[in-house]
Amino acid sequence: MAVVIDIDDPADPRVADFRDLNNADRRPDLPGGKGLVIAEGVVVVQRMLTSRFTPSALLGVGKRYEQLTDDLAGVDLPYYRASAEVMAEIVGFHLNRGVLAAARRPAELSAAQVLTGARTVAVLEGVNDHENIGSIFRNAAGLGADAVLFGDRCSDPLYRRAVRVSMGHVLRIPFATLPPFPEGLNLLRDNGFQIIALTPNPKADTLATAMTGERVALLLGAEGPGLTEETMSASDIRARIPMTPGTDSLNVATAAAMAFYERVRAQ
Repeated sequence: MAVVIDIDDPADPRVADFRDLNNADRRPDLPGGKGLVIAEGVVVVQRMLTSRFTPSALLGVGKRYEQLTDDLAGVDLPYYRASAEVMAEIVGFHLNRGVLAAARRPAELSAAQVLTGARTVAVLEGVNDHENIGSIFRNAAGLGADAVLFGDRCSDPLYRRAVRVSMGHVLRIPFATLPPFPEGLNLLRDNGFQIIALTPNPKADTLATAMTGERVALLLGAEGPGLTEETMSASDIRARIPMTPGTDSLNVATAAAMAFYERVRAQ
């Protein structure tokens, strides 16, 4: 069972891993900092507890501890209990969700590892908005995608906001970097994946028509520029999601959700 330790002093060194989460120069969830993964809220903490990201400590109010009692049974780690006011001073803002967990980053998975057994994967290029990345992982979990691969110029999926927006699914859906890019797409092709580049180009085939592979990789680019021409040329086929005339594109997380759904319908 987790050990409850009351914290009255915001400067207590035992809660250093949770300090100044809104300070860009000191945040512990940056790869260049302590390299921590921060889970925020009861549901996200619960998902962290059942993931490969093993928390080293929790910080929260007493009510959240009561909600997590069953989840913390048999778990040997400290639960630093503090008032909402003390907790706000520690983290740097008022935390409505009332509980945080901190975990060290484990070794990164390889692309080959995350492809093992996968049938549907998303491959991202230039997606640098943390909320979009979090939403893509949440959509992947809800619609049966098996993994996410990162190409060039993507943001860190373990940034606190991405973890929160994903509702903790970024901790459970396997992901990896695919270097070099786009040459690394050959790894997918060698493993039997049909590589589909999503584009709003009205001359492209519709996704429902284009998606014919037993294993499918869906390439998604950042809003605005989309996929580079080099990446689209490295795909097997270009496909579009039908849209109302005059609409230039969809939000990338929305496009991913629709592509995942179309994949579910095709199976």
